[in-house]
Amino acid sequence: MNSDAKKAVLRMIPYGLYVLTVDDGAGNVAAATVNWVTQSAFAPPLVVVGVKADSGTYATLKAAGKFTLNMLGKDGKGLAFTFFKPAVLADGKLSGQGFTKGQNGAPILDAAIGAVECTVKTIVEEGDHHIVVGEVTEAHLAKPIDGRPDAAILEMKDLGDTVFYGG
Repeated sequence: MNSDAKKAVLRMIPYGLYVLTVDDGAGNVAAATVNWVTQSAFAPPLVVVGVKADSGTYATLKAAGKFTLNMLGKDGKGLAFTFFKPAVLADGKLSGQGFTKGQNGAPILDAAIGAVECTVKTIVEEGDHHIVVGEVTEAHLAKPIDGRPDAAILEMKDLGDTVFYGG
């Protein structure tokens, strides 16, 4: 396979940016910027997210069995970069960001434009990112969205010409 062509073609897939948060209830809180996300079913409402298999976030998510996907708005570039690094819980903030706990215990970032709380239904352990299927159990919207909801989300391309993931 031509690796340059593979990389270029796979990078043609548009990606939104989200911060996955989790609290296992045993003192472990984690968060990570993720972009391999899609809705996979209406009834029940299911989302699918790819999570780096060797990450602390994945280990905490697997132990917790639940998570929250925080949607980043177009002004959320700083948040995306913040959670590219392992999260730190200090002084009631997650990597310096205010949050509230959702019904499932996972942090909902104050700066998120929306969030969905999920219960893990299935994990497919293949490759360097494992596929987590979560059932949406609660949804939060910070304020009404003007226009198309999918146009409000921060996308990978919004981070600049040199930031990529995938390929």
